[in-house]
Amino acid sequence: MSVSPQIHVPVFADGLTAADVDQATRRIAGVVVPTPLETCERLSQATGLKVYLKREDLQVVRSYKLRGAFNLMSQLTADERAAGVVCASAGNHAQGVAFACRVLGISGTIFLPRTTPRQKRDRIRVHGGDHVDLVMVGDTFDDASEAARVFARDTGAVMVPPFDDPRTVAGQGTIAAEIIEDLGREPDVIVVPVGGGGLLSGLTVYLRERAPGVRLAAVEPVGAASLTAALAAGGPVRLESLDPFVDGAAVRRIGDLPYRVLGGADLSVTSVDPGAICTEMLALYQNEGIIAEPAGALSVAALPQLDLPLGSTVVCLISGGNNDISRYGEILERSLVHAGLKHYFLVDFPQEPGALRRFLDEVLGPDDDITLFEYVKRNNRETGPALVGIELGSADGLDGLMARMAAGPMDYERIEPGSAAYRFLM
Repeated sequence: MSVSPQIHVPVFADGLTAADVDQATRRIAGVVVPTPLETCERLSQATGLKVYLKREDLQVVRSYKLRGAFNLMSQLTADERAAGVVCASAGNHAQGVAFACRVLGISGTIFLPRTTPRQKRDRIRVHGGDHVDLVMVGDTFDDASEAARVFARDTGAVMVPPFDDPRTVAGQGTIAAEIIEDLGREPDVIVVPVGGGGLLSGLTVYLRERAPGVRLAAVEPVGAASLTAALAAGGPVRLESLDPFVDGAAVRRIGDLPYRVLGGADLSVTSVDPGAICTEMLALYQNEGIIAEPAGALSVAALPQLDLPLGSTVVCLISGGNNDISRYGEILERSLVHAGLKHYFLVDFPQEPGALRRFLDEVLGPDDDITLFEYVKRNNRETGPALVGIELGSADGLDGLMARMAAGPMDYERIEPGSAAYRFLM
C-alpha cells in the first residue's frame, strides 16, 4: 500500500517541546554517539531521490534506543536510583537500559519475550554486566510489558518505558537535530520506522517547532501495524494478531503518549511486507555493507512505495543493527518468496526408479533448481507424496512451470503463500 507521507502536526500533549529535545541532547552528550549521515548512491539512482542513511545501527548499542533510555534514567532522583529500574523490551530498548544501568550504577530488571533473538539477549548481558537481570516471559513485547508492570508495582522499581514517557520521546527526538546539523539544511522527508511510536513522536515534537517544512513518512511492518489501527479506531487499540518477525517494531498497541502526539494529525502511514524488508536487508548487506535488523531496514524498504517528487532529499533512519546471523536463512527465504522466485509443491511421485529424473527433465526450466525434496510419507503404495521446493531462474517463469507440471503424469498441489501449510514452512 502506497500513501502520502505528509504529516500535519497537532498541538502536543504533555507539554513536550523542542526545548525538551535540546535539553536531552545536552544530557546524553558524551554517552550517546552522534551517528553518521551517509549518502546512498544505490538507492538514489534507483529512486531518483537524494537518499541519505542515518546510521543508528552504529550507535554503541546498535540502535537509537539508548537516547531515550539514558535521557530518562539520568533524571532519576537518588531514591529512584536506589529502588532500581525495570523495563520491557523486544531487545533494543533493553540494551539501552542495560548500558545506562552500568554507566549510572543502577540495578535493573529487564523483561524480554521468549522470542527475543539470542544475539540481542547476549548483547544485553554484555552491556549491563552485573547490573541487570534478564527475565524471559511470554511470546510478545506486550506480554513482557505486563510482567514488567507487575514487577514495578510489587517491588517499587522505576519503570523505564521504551516509548510511552515524555523523557523517552524527547531522547529519541535528538536524532532530528543531528540530521539537520549534519546535512547543513532541512531535508524534504525523513522516513521513520514505527513500533510503539516513540521515535516518530520525538522527531515530530522537534520538527514542528524547528523545521516545520520537513515531512515525515511513517512506516510499519504488515502484521504489526498498531499505529494504523489506532488512527482507524480513533485511539490505541490492541491488535488481535501480531507477526513477530520484525521484532524491533512488533508492538501490539501503540503508546498512549505517542498517540496523543500523533493521533490528532492528518497522518498517513505506509505498511511494508516482511518479504520486501528481507530483500532490502540483503541489499544493504551486499551493497553498503550494513547489517540491519528487520526493523532497521523498514525505512529503506518503504522507498519504492512512497510517492515523492524526483530530486527530493530523503533521510532514511537505519534504526538498528542487532540481527542474529542465524536468521539469515529465513531472511533469504522470505526475500526469494517475495520476489516470486521460490515456490513449494506437494508432488505424488511414482515409487519407481527414474521418477525424479523424469521430473527434472520434463518439468524444470533450464535455470530452475530444486532446493528442497523430502518425502512426506513413503509406503508400499504406487505413489508417495513429496514436498518439493523450486527456485526459479526468473519470476516470470512460474506460468511455464505450472503448465509443464499440469501436462505431466504426476499429481501435484501448490502450497499457496499465506496458507497454514505455508506458514509451517516459513
